[in-house]
Amino acid sequence: MKAIVDQDTCIGCMLCTQTCPEIFGMDGDKAKVLVDVIPKDSQECANKAAEECPVAAISITTK
Repeated sequence: MKAIVDQDTCIGCMLCTQTCPEIFGMDGDKAKVLVDVIPKDSQECANKAAEECPVAAISITTK
């Protein structure tokens, strides 16, 4: 699984970094993905972060 943050949509609320800090961090005022591939033990929190993003800026892919 991979995570993608749409930088044009992200509002920098930091909810994803609080929900899943091992996958998401901040780059200035926008969220960024910290890993190339989401480890199995972090998939649940990554999905939760994507679901809870208030502007739907995070997508999770299986590729």
